[in-house]
Amino acid sequence: MRNYVTFLKKEWLESLRTYKLFVMLASFSILGIMNPLIAKLTPEIIDLAMPEGMEIAVAVPTAFDSWAQFYKNTGQIGVIVTVIVFSGIISGELSRGTLIHMLTKGLSRSSVILSKYTYMVMLWSAGLGLSCLITWVYTVYLFPDGRISHLFFSVFCLWLFGVFLLALLLFAGSLMRATGGGLLLTGAGVGACMALQMIPVLQKRTPFALVTENMGLIQNTVKPPELLCAAGITGVLTLALAAGAVLVFRKKQL
Repeated sequence: MRNYVTFLKKEWLESLRTYKLFVMLASFSILGIMNPLIAKLTPEIIDLAMPEGMEIAVAVPTAFDSWAQFYKNTGQIGVIVTVIVFSGIISGELSRGTLIHMLTKGLSRSSVILSKYTYMVMLWSAGLGLSCLITWVYTVYLFPDGRISHLFFSVFCLWLFGVFLLALLLFAGSLMRATGGGLLLTGAGVGACMALQMIPVLQKRTPFALVTENMGLIQNTVKPPELLCAAGITGVLTLALAAGAVLVFRKKQL
């Protein structure tokens, strides 16, 4: 336990030195500000872009448009930024030799993987929470009459998918020595989830369903119980991938 806490503190200190913390929080803050502003300004931008004399009917933006931008931007750009930031979390230290030095001093390999995963989840949670909070504040201000359903559960689904993705990235990183190989394996895992979701019977039972049904949740066309199976499967897969990363790293020749 002491090794775990010590290495977790080391990860946070390193995130300050390498600006990972700043990059994550700044990126998610910008996305949080952009979401409601894009929704509010889109009709005006379209009007300005139209040639003189040409008119196009544009619906008045609502709170749903703001949250649609949140799930589009934070759920795509934010996830990509997170994966890039953590892409070399194992291979980077192995290439620099810092991790090998600590392991030879008696640091548990399990503590390394678990502390790294905890740190990744904490930083992802902070970024997503910040983006969600900023989006919510601006949305309430710009669209005071908006009524949103199941917002907390919808954001939880996005958070859980990110946690699953980080576990997949960590597992891929424990298998591959190069950062590029880990990213390719992670991409293959996401592609497999997308392919499975195209099967009608599995449409709401894969991890990818957690990031495709968000708008349905807040518009109340999809009920939370419909995604409980996907959430449960995603949770089990996340634990399996994290455990797999620990087992693989224990036997890995450094």
